[in-house]
Amino acid sequence: MDTTQANGRGNPERASISFSVDTFAREEHDHQELGLSDSQVLDMYRNMLLQRRFEERAAQMYGKQKISGFLHLYIGQEAVSTGAANAIRVGRDSVITAYRDHGLGLALGMSADECMAELFGKQHGCSRGKGGSMHYFSKELGFYGGHGIVGAHIPVATGIAFAHKYKEDDGVALCFFGDGAVGQGSFHEALNLAGLYKLPVVFIIENNQYAMGTAIHRAFAETDFFKHAVGYNMPAAVADGMDVFDVYNAITKQVSLARSFQPSILEIRTYRYRGHSMSDPGNYRTKEELDSRKNDDPIIRLKAYIIGRGIGTNEMLDAFDEEVKSIVLRSVEFADNDPFPELDEIYDNVYTQKDYPFLSWQTPR
Repeated sequence: MDTTQANGRGNPERASISFSVDTFAREEHDHQELGLSDSQVLDMYRNMLLQRRFEERAAQMYGKQKISGFLHLYIGQEAVSTGAANAIRVGRDSVITAYRDHGLGLALGMSADECMAELFGKQHGCSRGKGGSMHYFSKELGFYGGHGIVGAHIPVATGIAFAHKYKEDDGVALCFFGDGAVGQGSFHEALNLAGLYKLPVVFIIENNQYAMGTAIHRAFAETDFFKHAVGYNMPAAVADGMDVFDVYNAITKQVSLARSFQPSILEIRTYRYRGHSMSDPGNYRTKEELDSRKNDDPIIRLKAYIIGRGIGTNEMLDAFDEEVKSIVLRSVEFADNDPFPELDEIYDNVYTQKDYPFLSWQTPR
């Protein structure tokens, strides 16, 4: 970004802005050029399949009323979570996201058992059954949620990045949120602080084209969300969220910037194949639009790449599919048989103080 010199009164005689953005195009690099081995590519495919089959089974369990509350599925966006998880140091870097969090949890290494048990509200869920679909957490994996309020976690990500810088631990924070969150004041406040303090954070906009049921062009005067970087003096990039290598490449480069204390915006353009949540029939988009976007399915694209490059065979990939289906089916059985949390655990892991003064009426231990 460039502006002209100010005059003696401190005002610019004329001003102009030039802004460049990194763009990452699909199929620009093969996996070897990106430093990925054949086995890593197969692991990526397997994990994307796990996310897809998990979400499909979760939808089925919701229909059977095994899962209560909200359920936001990640179907179609698996390349984003998988590319990201492979581009960071899991457990040393930090990740935080909004309520569409199942895919990221599984990509980072959470088990299907603890994820499904959380959906069922059971004791051995990742949040001990107290968070449900929108509140996955894992301290060991550096996964700070799962947050239900649109945009409210973006300042939390800025705080996490501040902690990394303060502790000098060389960690970075990845903050994921949807296109709808860009309209929240918290987004702009958090980015201003990150730009001001030069924090190690990547703000990742998962632009799936619809904020709930509203197309982005109906809600935003500017639909190129990466342009917001100009106002906060940080670089920006755009990636194709339907290509796992594109996402991996983009996040690798943005994370490198963050490690040198340069925050940035990464807009990842993706698409969700299901409604906003289970209560959303998706009547705001046509069948033709949905069908055309399904031809862009990131899992199908990666499968074609693997077979085309001779990395794996149809039979091998079909075996992967059967394996993850079995894992997910077992997770349902695990969650179904897992007990609900005990009533006297209701305040555990909620307040730091064990004798929080306003809870004197709680069930005594």
